[in-house]
Parts: sequence; C-alpha cells; structure tokens
Amino acid sequence: MNTMSRAVVCDGNEAAAWAVKLARPDVVAVYPITPQSSLVENLAQFIATGELDAELMTVEGEHSVLSALQGACLAGARTYTATSGPGLAFMFEPYVRTPGLRLPMVASLVNRDMLSPQCVWGGQQDVMTVRDAGWIQIFCESAQEVLDTVIMAYRIAEHRSVMLPVNVNHDGNYLSYGVSRVEIPDQQRVDAFLGAKNVNWHAALDPARPMAVDPLTGGADAAGAARFVAYRQSLCRGMHNALEVITDVHAAWADAFGRDYAPLVEEYRLDDAEIALVTIGSMSGAAKDAADAARITGSRVGVIRVKTFRPFPVAALARAAAKVQALGVVDRAVSYGWNCGPVFQEVLSALYPSGRRIPVLSFIGGLAGADLTEAHFARVIERTHQALAAPAAPFLVPPVWINASEEGTPG
Repeated sequence: MNTMSRAVVCDGNEAAAWAVKLARPDVVAVYPITPQSSLVENLAQFIATGELDAELMTVEGEHSVLSALQGACLAGARTYTATSGPGLAFMFEPYVRTPGLRLPMVASLVNRDMLSPQCVWGGQQDVMTVRDAGWIQIFCESAQEVLDTVIMAYRIAEHRSVMLPVNVNHDGNYLSYGVSRVEIPDQQRVDAFLGAKNVNWHAALDPARPMAVDPLTGGADAAGAARFVAYRQSLCRGMHNALEVITDVHAAWADAFGRDYAPLVEEYRLDDAEIALVTIGSMSGAAKDAADAARITGSRVGVIRVKTFRPFPVAALARAAAKVQALGVVDRAVSYGWNCGPVFQEVLSALYPSGRRIPVLSFIGGLAGADLTEAHFARVIERTHQALAAPAAPFLVPPVWINASEEGTPG
C-alpha cells in the first residue's frame, strides 16, 4: 500500500472528483444531471476553494459542454466532463465528433437507464447506445477503481499511439451514491505517473499557424473520399493500439501504487470452473459472492468481468471462456435489434473465431436501478447449468429477464 496516500470515506461520484483533481485538468465543463450531479458539485467545490486550478465552464446544456471542451482540447488543454443518460443523448453530435478529431478527453459516464418510460435510476443503456461512437469505454466495479481508472484514463487517452477520448463508466446509484473507504494517492506521485501535459501535440491551435479543423471530405471527390477513409483507418488503428496501452498503463499503476486491476478481462475463480458468469460494472461483486456460495455446494462456478468494453478485448475474453463449458452473460442494457443484451452479443462474436460452440445464455437485469442480488445470480447459475446439461439447446436463445414479473424468470 502507498504510505503517502490517505483514506477517505466517500461515494463513487466523489471518488471520481478526487481523481480529476489529482489529474490537474485545465478546463472542466459541466451540466448537472442525476445521478451525476454530486460529482460536478464536488469538482466545483475544489475549484472554488483553489484546490484545483482549472477553468470551470457552466454552460446551458450538454451539447455546449462537449463543444466547449473540443475547443479547449484543440488548444492544448487537458479537459474533463461527466454526464448521464439523457445528458449523453443531448451531447451526441459533439460526442461522435470528438474521436474523429482525435481529442484525448476524459469523461465519466455515471450510467443511467434511458427513457421512456421516465427513469432517473441506474442502468447501462446510455453507454451501450453509443458503444460504437469511437470512444474507449472502461467499466468500474468499485469506488476505488473509479478513482484509479479516471487517473489512468488520462495516460491512456494522451498516449501518442492512441489519442482518443475515454469514458470511465460507473453505475448510477450503486457506485455513484454507494459509500466505501477509498485511498487517495499523493499528488506528486500522480504527477509523476501522468507526466507532463502534452494533450494536442499533433495539431494544437495556434494563432500564428492558422488551420482548418474538421474539413469537409468525401462525396464525389475521390481525393476527399480517400481522406475520409484515412480518418476512419487512423481511428481504428488508435482503438486497436489502445488494448496494449490500457494493459501497460494498468501494469504501471500497479507498480506505482500497489493496486492491481485486470486491464481488459478479470478472471475470478476460473481455473477449475465448469461454468462462468460474464458481468460488467458493479454487479460483479454480487456475481462473485454467488460463485463463492455455489462452490460451497460443490458447483464449480467462476466469473469473467469485462473491464474494457471498447475496444472489445476479443482475445482476452476468448482465452477466459476457453476454460469453461458454458456461460451465463448478464447485461444491464438491451440490444433491441437482437432481443438480447449487448455484452452477450460481444461474447458471441469473440467466441466465433475460436470455433467453440458452448452454451451461452443471455440474462437482462438491473434495469432502472433494480437490484441484482446474489440470489439472482444463483438463478443464473442454475439456468446455465441446465443449458450445459442439454447441449443440443440453441446457441442463441431469447433472454431471461431478471426482475421481471413473468413466471419462470429469476426475478
């Protein structure tokens, strides 16, 4: 443990604010929305008291938040914002522009279900809706992991082989308001870990060097279309490079601060497991408890927690899944077009190149802030074991809706 750190008791939103303070951004632009509001309130307090030397921009909405930060980042500023649910939807136009401009921003998504019907509670539908917009997407299980990952996100985003924005996701209600003990590292050691700011080294705005930003490309002009393709190819290369950078940055964090996280996919009690639960975000703790309880009864259950969702760690997930005979994938969001969960889709895609055809079941739960308990995961384990006992069952099956009222569901 880092002896120069100090401990506080705080929720996930405050933990994220502490991380931002330690990362020393130059510009913070915010607009409050439940369940993110207390995060930016804490940041505003840090700035008001002089603990964080940053420009705080309070604008009229989330579209302006990210638009303003794009200009700041283009000028070479380290930036930060946070949003949730409908706020992310309002931010959509500048959100999809940010990775194309190769701007290394960091933004927390305090995950919230989307409407309608009206809902202000936790869920992951917001981030899953934009999962292919070009941002790196990392999910946290605990408040401590929120703090550590937000800091790491700056080093990942600003790496010269990546230069892409990063979303650090933590579940609304469960992590945003859940209180726990959190270690806050020493400022000087964080400064050394992140290094000197060099945010837009490749194309910073300079009055002495006028330039066009986001030029019009494509159409019938062959040269313009080729330039557009080059942008897309470059973004894909940066996203692919991020897998190695994320892994290296997590290793460097463990060396510097003594807290070690699986950078891409966490394997829990998997070496001798027969089946595994696949989870993402704060639900993972309850899944691990359920796996522990199942082992007491002789059922060999493990957990595969997806930490990095974009870029999706295909090889790491396939390696983990190769250790078991069946998977129960639990989502906190819905893929409407496939009638399953988004993580379930990704798992199927990752398994396909390996040629393995094991039972994989889709479970959807925790929507609109509903609990995902150890008892729910026990039912997921039961259903997954049943699928293993009937290998002729379809590979792709309709989802089991956790928390639903229909008879025969784990809720």
